[in-house]
Amino acid sequence: MTVANSASVSSPLSSEELHKINAYWSAANYLSVGQIYLRDNPLLKQPLKIEHIKPRLLGHWGTTPGLNFIYAHFNRLICRYDLNCIYIAGPGHGGPGMVANTYLEGSYSEFYPHITQDAEGMDKLFTQFSYPGGIPSHAAPETPGSIHEGGELGYSIAHAYGAAFDNPDLLVCCVVGDGEAETGALATSWHSNKFLNPARDGAVLPILHLNGYKISNPTVLARLSDRELEHLFIGYGYKPYFVEGDDPETMHQLMAATLDEIVQEIQGIQREARTHGFKERSQFPMLILRTPKGWTGPKIVDGVQIENTYRAHQVPLAETASKPDHLRMLEDWMRSYKPEELFDETGRLIPELAELAPKGDRRMGANPHANGGLLLRDLNLPKFEKYAVPVDAPGQVETESTRVLGKFLRDVMVQNQANQNFRVFSPDENNSNRLNAVLEATDRVFTGEILPNDDHIAIDGRVMEILSEHLCQGWLEGYLLTGRHGFFSCYEAFIHIVDSMFNQHAKWLEACRHIVWRRPIASLNYLLTSHVWRQDHNGFTHQDPGFIDVVMNKKPTVTRVYLPPDANTLLSVAAHCLKSRHYVNVIVAGKQPQLQWLDMESAIAHCTAGLGIWDWASNDRGSEPDVVLVSAGDVPTLEALAAVDFLRAHFPELKIRFVNVVDLMTLQPQSEHPHGLSDRDFDSIFTTNKPVIFAFHGYPWLVHRLTYRRTNHHNIHVRGYKEEGTTTTPFDMVVLNDLDRFHLAQDVIDRVPKLTNVGGYVKQIARDKLTKHKRYIVEHGRDMPEVEDWKWQYYSGSNAEKQVIPQTDGNSPIQQAEDLARSAY
Repeated sequence: MTVANSASVSSPLSSEELHKINAYWSAANYLSVGQIYLRDNPLLKQPLKIEHIKPRLLGHWGTTPGLNFIYAHFNRLICRYDLNCIYIAGPGHGGPGMVANTYLEGSYSEFYPHITQDAEGMDKLFTQFSYPGGIPSHAAPETPGSIHEGGELGYSIAHAYGAAFDNPDLLVCCVVGDGEAETGALATSWHSNKFLNPARDGAVLPILHLNGYKISNPTVLARLSDRELEHLFIGYGYKPYFVEGDDPETMHQLMAATLDEIVQEIQGIQREARTHGFKERSQFPMLILRTPKGWTGPKIVDGVQIENTYRAHQVPLAETASKPDHLRMLEDWMRSYKPEELFDETGRLIPELAELAPKGDRRMGANPHANGGLLLRDLNLPKFEKYAVPVDAPGQVETESTRVLGKFLRDVMVQNQANQNFRVFSPDENNSNRLNAVLEATDRVFTGEILPNDDHIAIDGRVMEILSEHLCQGWLEGYLLTGRHGFFSCYEAFIHIVDSMFNQHAKWLEACRHIVWRRPIASLNYLLTSHVWRQDHNGFTHQDPGFIDVVMNKKPTVTRVYLPPDANTLLSVAAHCLKSRHYVNVIVAGKQPQLQWLDMESAIAHCTAGLGIWDWASNDRGSEPDVVLVSAGDVPTLEALAAVDFLRAHFPELKIRFVNVVDLMTLQPQSEHPHGLSDRDFDSIFTTNKPVIFAFHGYPWLVHRLTYRRTNHHNIHVRGYKEEGTTTTPFDMVVLNDLDRFHLAQDVIDRVPKLTNVGGYVKQIARDKLTKHKRYIVEHGRDMPEVEDWKWQYYSGSNAEKQVIPQTDGNSPIQQAEDLARSAY
């Protein structure tokens, strides 16, 4: 360990440099306090009055002076070493500091010309903070230089490393709050250093900012001794440096000396790896900074200690309207920073302080890596059509759809190796999800010890695998936000682990749509596989399709959900998603062998439309259908087509229209989503008065939510996941949830009026089949051959049937049904 303290470090700052950096820090603190409190009198040219104070005092002071202290010292580092840096403020509600510093360096006014660098602009800067029509209290998308909002805690380190991967010249200053450090996601994120290769990646400097408290109780790490912290972070693989104290003059010298040493150490690690090659994982430095909470703020208020206690967390003087002493103390506090010495008569930062900030793109608020769309380049994508599965006739051949996708992703990796701008992320499931082919182009990256028996593990791999959905999500977000592309595959049930991270990213994307200087970034692409209907072997814990419900809660401007039924539609959808910008795309597709339905030409046409009638599975051309059978998802499509087979075997005259939905958003009206069908088109496909039986991948209520405004909604009956599951057979999973072919067929019989008097016997056949199924799986441990071996029977082109079921004579409809049933099953 290297402990930086007054006995072990020099004093690298001259008296003039010390004075200037302290004054710059004071200016940032002054602007931060002003944002929390003031809406007038920004330079305190008049005695402070209650009318100068905002009616609602919102914001967080406690962490802000430490954030400002770090920012000021990083400005010095950038200028001294010509560094390319971005700043991630992990502590929640750290917005005042980020806004204050980008305003001081000039980048804020460049992005927001009405916030000028004078008294008038400062007044607007103060008023807008946490104010109606203004800006949030976090380092939000509106904040220049930010790729990390910080409202929800735990993701700063993951975002920082995601930004550093494949960015060899980038140094990420990542401030971790001690409250944030208690989150599970952050605790795992320290292991990101085992995936960073200094020969090709940038560097992350984690700064653990310990100021002791959360809202009202102490933080865990702040109560550890330096010795415990030293052992903890050495165990994580870092070399910890310590800077701690409360005297500004001493702390500036300590911080400057320590950061000089750290930067030189990082550069030495990189120089060695880039000159002589990577030999072993390096022990990168990290900094543990202890400062008082609410540093430089009020020390005692109403006889109670404020600074260095939890009481400094939010607004230290919250009763200025009712307590004149608080108003006086606020004025004393703000005047303690000597604004008259920091800003000239017009309100502009004095030149000798302004010169401390870096210039141009070197300013952390103007760094293009923090506005990744500026750096984004299109992926060089292979033609997905060449990976097509030959489908001469629907429902005759089987393949693993995601294995086919893996070959496409392999070549995406190959064709973008030179640009180093595409990675695949997976929580230890790349091969489980059948994307094995990617490993033909690259390995899994790991910079720890690699053993001879390890499979496709290398220091220069581009597949990111760690058993943490949080970390994969955070890395990918950081990678995308700094201008690159990625693909994230995950078990469907466990993607819920990042529900909240998805929420934050979707909100970020939506906010950026209204910020003119933010450029669109590459979409966040999920592949959810190992899904609910084929988790029969793992059981109930692995069965949950609800992530799509979470996604559908977000704005239609940023979310898309696709349910491709086979390999060719999956290829078409995946290629589309990789080309897209500024969306969250969710693709749900199974990895198990499954029947293939569409040739590539048909798949492209179908995916382009988003949904459509499958002519070859329908027999209602030229007439009205008696029923519309709809599917969305691969297993529901199989069962719905098998139900069509069953019904047409028993009721040859029944007119069935079969519809498949790939793009879930098409079910919504156009007024609700840009992909939505018009009411006229929806009615022409789903009819205005016929029963609609919908076999759906997820929870049934979602379809009702999407279609409740449609003309025929009262006739839509949805089968989907009903939270019934266990360790069982694949077919029994759909039976448990009434999504199987026999339940779907009974639904049709119950809802088609002309089958009311003739359908009883066929319903009984269906019930008998289900009884036989239950007995069979208990005895044999697998599904019945007639289920396992089922293939589509009607496959010769546009409504022309190849009838493989024997025709009957002129017996009654009931007799015909019984005869057909015996011959078909």
